[in-house]
Amino acid sequence: MTNFLTKTWLTFFLVAAISQAVYAQQAARPNVVLIITDDQGYGDLGCTGNPHVKTPVLDRFAEENIRFTNFYVSPVCAPTRSSLMTGRYSLRTGVRDTYNGGSIMAASETTIAEMLKNEGYNTGIFGKWHLGDCYPSRPMDQGFDESLVHLSGGMGQVGDITTWFKGDSSYFDPVLWHNGKPEPYTGYCSDIFAEEAMRFIELNKEKPFFCYLSFNAPHTPLQVPAKYYEMYRDIGPSSGFETDPRPFPEMSEKDKEDARKVYGMVTNIDDNIGKLLQRLDDLQLSENTVVIFMTDNGPQQPRYVAGMRGRKGSVYRGGVRVPFFMRYPGTKNKEVNATTAHIDVLPTIAEICSVQLLAERVIDGKSLFSLITKDNYDWQERSLFFYWTRRYPELYNNMALYKGDYKLVGFTSFDTGIGDFELYNIKDDPYEQENILPKNTDLAKKLKKELDLTYRDLISSENIVHQPLIEIGNKNENPIILNRNEADGERGIWAQEEVFGKWNVKVNPGKYTVKFKFVRAIDGGGTLLLETNGVVNRLLNSENTDVLEMRNVDLPGYEGELMANYFSSGKKILPFWIELEKVD
Repeated sequence: MTNFLTKTWLTFFLVAAISQAVYAQQAARPNVVLIITDDQGYGDLGCTGNPHVKTPVLDRFAEENIRFTNFYVSPVCAPTRSSLMTGRYSLRTGVRDTYNGGSIMAASETTIAEMLKNEGYNTGIFGKWHLGDCYPSRPMDQGFDESLVHLSGGMGQVGDITTWFKGDSSYFDPVLWHNGKPEPYTGYCSDIFAEEAMRFIELNKEKPFFCYLSFNAPHTPLQVPAKYYEMYRDIGPSSGFETDPRPFPEMSEKDKEDARKVYGMVTNIDDNIGKLLQRLDDLQLSENTVVIFMTDNGPQQPRYVAGMRGRKGSVYRGGVRVPFFMRYPGTKNKEVNATTAHIDVLPTIAEICSVQLLAERVIDGKSLFSLITKDNYDWQERSLFFYWTRRYPELYNNMALYKGDYKLVGFTSFDTGIGDFELYNIKDDPYEQENILPKNTDLAKKLKKELDLTYRDLISSENIVHQPLIEIGNKNENPIILNRNEADGERGIWAQEEVFGKWNVKVNPGKYTVKFKFVRAIDGGGTLLLETNGVVNRLLNSENTDVLEMRNVDLPGYEGELMANYFSSGKKILPFWIELEKVD
């Protein structure tokens, strides 16, 4: 009996010790709030020299915390977000475009959310995802316990089928996707996303959490509450720079009006971030919460961008340099000038949260932890690769390699000589105005060799060679909707009726009900063809309607293309979206 009691007590104390150790480890792990905005350029803040835009919360946040002054992203949104979530260049993840079926991230990727969820964190996303609208690439498939998002690249865009038809009011009272289901919400989109993020934080305050607040503003369409537009209605957005020697873009009257709307949207975001930071204070979470603020690329429209050349879509600095501010408990008012990037965020969070990265996975980024915590640090010279063209990279067109103080830029053809490139010394010429290549051809050749090696490595990535597929007939999303954002085929598929499109899919065999929604009503007397791996189903239609339906369609199991077109009066019309529901 004595031995039994002794063993029982030893077991009790061992379990208690382990439980206490686990609790202590969780308690020591900080919460993480990652905030990103959409198409807010480097110059759309008061603290980066803009005399017009009102951002007192972010200005103060930058002043009091860690400012990374040389931080870079991709030239457009989906590539930036895939790199942010994975620590990898976007091409490794399968993301190669913002639509055209190229913004679907491979399900095999490990996101920040998956990484932290595996360590006991509760995870939530609120706002823009833009890395796949269908299983298995939705946020709820990629590690998020709670997701409240719009679809595709933006509200009011063709892929976001619940807001597209609202037109000029798509940002107000929207139908959003909560954990994969459409739900109506009341209010302005940025307010909704911030309020729901704060609700998530409060619900999960007793356990480590990761909150990804991903505003879709100030992306087009530029819809802003009247209160915020009135703040800027009478300003001249290009005024105040008359004596500024830095380059400034020409602005049309439309550009100036767009800037007023953007600034209103940015001030609304600033107010919401202020509310979120106050909520962390009220919940006594601030001292154990890492907060990051960044943007995803340069501004879409011409306006102040601190003198830098280019804007969204360009590999010049105006397209890829963005603000990056970070609150790390215990570190105040620090400026870091090292070259850093979106690919560094995942490894940084991993180190801060004591998470081991997968050894077998290539991580292109580097942890910023040493830059945050040390006054003297050895940060090696590092290279960054940039590109942007539709569908796939076009060799040497809008492509760049940045290393140390130097940046090689290509806006030329694939068979060009080194003399057609541009070379800039960013330290001496931060506005990229003086091409120094003619006097530095040896350096340019060296950088081009590294650019070539990087390009070849990335373009041969598994997820580019074998594109991520949408899975149809899986119980995790049934029915499933194929939208225009996910459609591959002709370049620039949008809301056109007569355009070639297809979806890259994996189909589970069985019987399906298939609905076809069109942009506008089609004429009767036509024929609908659904093509699936050589099996063609034909439907004769006699009605003028914007929705057709096929029932008891027997689809084969396969991996490949799904195509559907309506043929009428010499036209071949692509459906706006297709819903497939497996019924057996």
